[in-house]
Amino acid sequence: MQLHLERPDYTFSLRGADGTSALVNARRLTASFVLAPNTLVEIWPVRDVKTMVPADLDALFALQPELILLGCGATQAFPPAATMAACLSRGIGLETMVNAAAARTFNVLASEGRRVVAGFVLAG
Repeated sequence: MQLHLERPDYTFSLRGADGTSALVNARRLTASFVLAPNTLVEIWPVRDVKTMVPADLDALFALQPELILLGCGATQAFPPAATMAACLSRGIGLETMVNAAAARTFNVLASEGRRVVAGFVLAG
C-alpha cells in the first residue's frame, strides 16, 4: 500500500492542545490564542472562560465565523450566559469543549471548508 501525505488547503492546523499549550503547525503556543483556517491571532487576553464578557469574542467575530469553538482549557467550563447570547444574537453557533477536543473538531471542520474560528484558553 502506498501512502500519500495530504496537505490541507488552509494555512493553520492544530496538531494538539491541552490546558497549558497548543501545537499550531510546528509552533508551540503557551498563551491564549484565536485560530481560523487561514488566520492566527497569538494574543488573546482571555484567561478564564467562566469570566468572559461579550467583548472578549470581538477578535473571533472579526473573522466572520459561522461557528465558534471555544477551547476552555483542560477541564470543561462554560462562559456566562451574556457571552453565549452574543453569539446567538449574531446567528453564530458556539460550542465549548476542552482544548484537546476543540483541536480535533477544528481540524475536521476546517478540512470541510467550514468558516470555523476557535478561541483557545491556555493557562501557560
